[in-house]
Amino acid sequence: MNMNKKIAELAIHAKDTGSSEIQIALLTEKIENLSKHIKQFKKDKHSSVGLLRAVNKRKKLLDYLKRNKVESYKNVLSKLNLRK
Repeated sequence: MNMNKKIAELAIHAKDTGSSEIQIALLTEKIENLSKHIKQFKKDKHSSVGLLRAVNKRKKLLDYLKRNKVESYKNVLSKLNLRK
């Protein structure tokens, strides 16, 4: 399943672009892309810093969802295959 379908499934309404769920999905895509890039270019330190920032931001957003919207948190984890 591609990322656009996952984002569409997580959207709260038709034009949703900024909810925590969508941000987590977008960050997950960015993390996957940066991970592939860093495996190929091991000495690219700027991209590895960007990867760390994206991972930390996604973690904060997941913590927020876990505190405030438990059902949505569980839904996001299952849809994006996070935390097996």
